[in-house]
Amino acid sequence: MIERRNMKVSNHNKIRILTGLVATASLFSAACGSSTTKAANAPPPPPPVAVIEATAQDVPIFAEYAAQTFARDLVEVRGRVDGYIEKRLFQVGSNVAAGDLLYVLDLRPYQAEVAKTRADVAQGEANLDFAKRQVTLAEAQAALAQAEANLLKANQDVERLKPLVQQDAAAKQDLDNAYAALKANQANVNAKKASVEQAKLSTDTQVASVQAQVEANRATLRTSELNLEYASIRAPISGRVGDSLIQVGGLVSKNSPQPLTTIVPLDPIWVRFKVSESDMRAYQSRANAQSLPFQLILADNTVHPYPGHFANTVNQVDPKTGTLEVQVTFANPKQTILPGQFGRVRVRSSEKTNAILIPQKAVQDLQGMQSVLTVGPENKVLVRSVVTGDRVDENWVIEQGLKPGDRVIVEGLQKAQPGGVVTPKPYVPPATKPNTAGGV
Repeated sequence: MIERRNMKVSNHNKIRILTGLVATASLFSAACGSSTTKAANAPPPPPPVAVIEATAQDVPIFAEYAAQTFARDLVEVRGRVDGYIEKRLFQVGSNVAAGDLLYVLDLRPYQAEVAKTRADVAQGEANLDFAKRQVTLAEAQAALAQAEANLLKANQDVERLKPLVQQDAAAKQDLDNAYAALKANQANVNAKKASVEQAKLSTDTQVASVQAQVEANRATLRTSELNLEYASIRAPISGRVGDSLIQVGGLVSKNSPQPLTTIVPLDPIWVRFKVSESDMRAYQSRANAQSLPFQLILADNTVHPYPGHFANTVNQVDPKTGTLEVQVTFANPKQTILPGQFGRVRVRSSEKTNAILIPQKAVQDLQGMQSVLTVGPENKVLVRSVVTGDRVDENWVIEQGLKPGDRVIVEGLQKAQPGGVVTPKPYVPPATKPNTAGGV
């Protein structure tokens, strides 16, 4: 009986303990449920946004143009004489200086031609010397001298007999004979003079003919020597040499449309780009264009370290596009830029004073209407319509819609709602290049 009573008391205590635990759990659950409901009904905190304060500043405006490099003085190396290539003395893609030997053709035919023409010149000079020493002319001149001496003697005989005949100291027949001899000697002298003139004319003609032949032989020799020189093909300019289109053993023809190779000077490198008619006057004025600071931006967006210098414009506008081609030179001492590369030319076109500059990503564009979100009083979000102007690096110049001091939201635009409250913090731009960019 005592054991049964004790068991009843023990079961009763267990029921009381369980009832207490259930009541405690119910109270705890109710308390937790009340706290969760309150937390769910609490308003979310204002979203954080990054803002930039609009300030007025002087901003240089740059313009960019699509550009391409080219070699202004590219030279095609061609053969001036025919022949087979025996040697190629350059490496493809290497730098050569003006006068460097590039190819050597088979020299033997041209060496033989030079030797032959030299012999022809020597023979002609010998003939010329012989022509100048003609015996016929010397004989004619000697005969003339003898005839003149006989004429002189005949004249003296006449003069001596005249007074003697007048004094009857000599026969008149002797004087008549003397006159006849004088006339005969005079005629002989005239004949001898004609012979001398004929011999002299013949000699002069022969000398001139031989002299002309000698000059022709000398010209042929010079041509042969030039052909021998041309058989050794040299670089006409300094620059980088291209691939050899005819290899050793190939035939070179002076009339071939295909060059042997090409040479391009790389320093300076030339760049061409086209400007619109509205920008044309700035480049047509050479003095103004000379002072424009040009920069070359390569395809990988790296900036060429050397500034460009205005060279010239072409002499007509492209009728299809209404643009004018401008040519600029850039120093290229390391020869890292090659002809045919594409890039952009950047040039400072103007400067805008008291301009407001904001990042491009802060501007929203919807159906051609541009706007920004600003943080107003009590950190409420306001919508502002803006008008953008030139682009400067990653920023827009704001022509209308903002004033200095306005706080413009740059990051967190998706979280900011017009009329809502936000938590602004200063916008920290990423590391960027120096301000040298511009709009097209």
